[in-house]
Amino acid sequence: MTPNTRLHSSLGSVLHAPAVQFIALLCMCAAYIQGPLTKILDVQGANAEMEHFGLQPAAFFAVAVIVFELTASALILSGVLRWLGALGLAGFTLMATFIALRFWELPAGMERMMATNAFFEHLGLAGAFVIVAAIDLARGGRP
Repeated sequence: MTPNTRLHSSLGSVLHAPAVQFIALLCMCAAYIQGPLTKILDVQGANAEMEHFGLQPAAFFAVAVIVFELTASALILSGVLRWLGALGLAGFTLMATFIALRFWELPAGMERMMATNAFFEHLGLAGAFVIVAAIDLARGGRP
């Protein structure tokens, strides 16, 4: 066995470990767990955020976002309908990105650069959720 083959085999074993995969999925869902918990602890702030983005009625959208993000994250982490949760968060992320990170409307400078970076990072995250859904569907929905 060549050193390259040993490395490939060892790395594959680590990456296929259930704990490593769960931690990776938890990292992907972290913002979708932290965000709703923050909104639950600061209802006025949650409503203000919805109003800021023009979503009315604000309270309805705040509750809907909280329930959606926590439910989709639970589906992904539990492995039950993981593909559905992943596709849901992919779509949600794309929609929220185009609502919240319109970097092209900002004047040149640091704020625009940060919004641009965040915009493309969110596109990458949405793509990663699509890959999770594809893998789950290829496995027949089995964790």
